[in-house]
Amino acid sequence: MKKALGITLALGLSGLLLAGCGSGGSTDGSNGGNTDGDKKVLKVAALESAYGADMWDKIKDAYEKDNPDVKVELTVDKKLEDVISPNMKAGNYPDVILLATGREAGLTETFIKDKNLEDLTDVFDMKVPGEDKTVKDKLIPGFIDTLATNPYNNKKTYMAPMFYSPTGLFYDANLLKTKGWEVPKTWDEMWDLGEKAKKEGITLFTYPTAGYLDSFMYSLLSVTGGPEFFNDAMTYQKGAWSSKEATEAFDTVGKLAKYTATTTVANANDNDFTKNQQLILDDKAIFMPNGTWVPGEMKDAPRADGFEWGMTALPAFESGGDSYSYTFFEQMWMPTGAANKEEGKKFIAYMYSDKAADIFKDAGAIQPIQGMSEKLDGENKLFYSIYDNGAKAVMGGLENTVTVEGVNMRDTLFSAVDSVVSGDKTVKDWQDSVVTAADKIREAADKQ
Repeated sequence: MKKALGITLALGLSGLLLAGCGSGGSTDGSNGGNTDGDKKVLKVAALESAYGADMWDKIKDAYEKDNPDVKVELTVDKKLEDVISPNMKAGNYPDVILLATGREAGLTETFIKDKNLEDLTDVFDMKVPGEDKTVKDKLIPGFIDTLATNPYNNKKTYMAPMFYSPTGLFYDANLLKTKGWEVPKTWDEMWDLGEKAKKEGITLFTYPTAGYLDSFMYSLLSVTGGPEFFNDAMTYQKGAWSSKEATEAFDTVGKLAKYTATTTVANANDNDFTKNQQLILDDKAIFMPNGTWVPGEMKDAPRADGFEWGMTALPAFESGGDSYSYTFFEQMWMPTGAANKEEGKKFIAYMYSDKAADIFKDAGAIQPIQGMSEKLDGENKLFYSIYDNGAKAVMGGLENTVTVEGVNMRDTLFSAVDSVVSGDKTVKDWQDSVVTAADKIREAADKQ
């Protein structure tokens, strides 16, 4: 099952409110932060995720070797919030924190909501330590100045993108090769493929559960209206969800519903979702939205002879138009109460060095750096080269700045697709319900 990597900004959380946020310690870094003898002390706190803790020890060793005047105090834990919160309540903050949004404790959301994040915009104009390029020049286009890195939507970057996982439409490359079918580059080509497949008893589309349509819909909205429109929709700007661009996206899903496997809705639940994924492996359906985790998830499942994983971004609407692939990623940030901001920003810039990226890669954590896909092999090379092959990245998600009783935008926008596919709800009714929910959220937010 898909793992939440924490992109949606749940700013309305009523979770942990840290006493002492913004107080204690140096808040401007003017004294160079903490020291240990002649060395500056840089406090780094990182979540121990599936990539393990060893890579952070190697990063610490590499950074200290390149910066002999710095001592890195490293804290790595699977429950990082529990470890660092007591000290932060006393005003003692890490200088750099690797902890994404979307975790149960809501610590990162608390810092966002309380506006206790340091502005990192200047980091991306810095030269990567030991290299000639700036951070911005090394990053894959589209990974900064998004709602995932700029939670206040003010053209300033507060969260640095780390360790990404692209999503897209997954398929059996051998099936298309055998049939002589091309991967659609436009939606017209997609519909043509749907008709060809239908004649051979193959369905064009399925999805594991409606929840997987988040990355699909985010990509589709970007295809219809571009990144600025996507941000307008995610922040519930007036008229965004009733616009021509939104209507085109809703209508596209409505048409795709007619090409969706008939068993999809019945199996689109936490217990049976792999049955929908199995349709791809059995060549009974061509495309499904998913992420880079699905080959591992289905590694022991039976499959058609010659099966070969393929992945593509969502098609454009016009020949030569932009295609998009949504990506999940983790985030690194700095509290405003950090004592050693200058060195902390330098450390963040170092995260995008070839040396650091190779350490992370060996642990399976892929940095959003141009050309990283060339260092990968097998399926990972295919998946992570999606942006090198012309697709644009889309990131972020529904802003959740307020809680409105009776309104659940995720259910209204994504879960309702089951009813569209089954024919219980029209596309217009679906869009109207989304518009109503968005208007209620926008109205509540404006009253804050």
